Amino acid sequence: MLQRHCTVVNRLRIGGDAPVRLMGIINCSPESFYRGSYTPTGRLYDRALAMRDQGADMIDLGARSTAPGSPPLTPAEEAARVDAALSELDGTGITISVDTRHPEVLEVCLRHDIHAINDISGLADERYARAVADSGLPAFVMASFREPGDAVGLAATLSALETVVTRCARYGIDEYVLDPAVGRWVPERKNEDDWELCRNFERFSAFGRPVLAAVSRKTFIGDLLERVPEERLAGSLALTAMLVERGAAIVRSHDVGETADLLQVYAKMRKV
Repeated sequence: MLQRHCTVVNRLRIGGDAPVRLMGIINCSPESFYRGSYTPTGRLYDRALAMRDQGADMIDLGARSTAPGSPPLTPAEEAARVDAALSELDGTGITISVDTRHPEVLEVCLRHDIHAINDISGLADERYARAVADSGLPAFVMASFREPGDAVGLAATLSALETVVTRCARYGIDEYVLDPAVGRWVPERKNEDDWELCRNFERFSAFGRPVLAAVSRKTFIGDLLERVPEERLAGSLALTAMLVERGAAIVRSHDVGETADLLQVYAKMRKV
């Protein structure tokens, strides 16, 4: 399995021979599909510290729900939310990535202590891509042609990742992690598309970059089990274990303590 490159985020090595890393999710959006991930202003500091203590290597902070059917939110509203949230975390030393696709929001984020950028649009917007490049920060970039997650099926996802790798080279972004965009990002995508990506997850290491597994509590797991987001923990953990076995270098999860236990057991079992 190819993982030649190692991405460094705030001195945290991801990929290569580094341990599988854990990214905890904090949402500042009350519209989030999983209400348990929403953290209101005034509670961000305690939530982030708790996740760090439970084993999170970094926190991914977002202020806009990307679930299908989410209510519209202007970039200004998103920026105000993330500005207030990051103000609580400045100076804590916690490694933070910000999840946004708007250059206006990123501009606000860069006034704070952030260490990486999570771009679900795969650098499709030139203005945003240049802002990411100018920041000098490492990026998590999702398989997307024009809109987030618009690649349908394995072949299209591999093609989208190739496009993303080309964009990174074009803009001079050298430190990045690839995200194959598992999830129902566009109406054309069906549950079986997500299962196909997961079954073939090792294919995404072919680009020689660390790969992110982001499946926590997602719809295709819930539809299989006939469970609402609040009841999808066991399914998420089972799938996460298999994706780590297939080469995931970092896992994005709502459930930090449980996922940290999973990764610790996995690492123990892999020792020879």
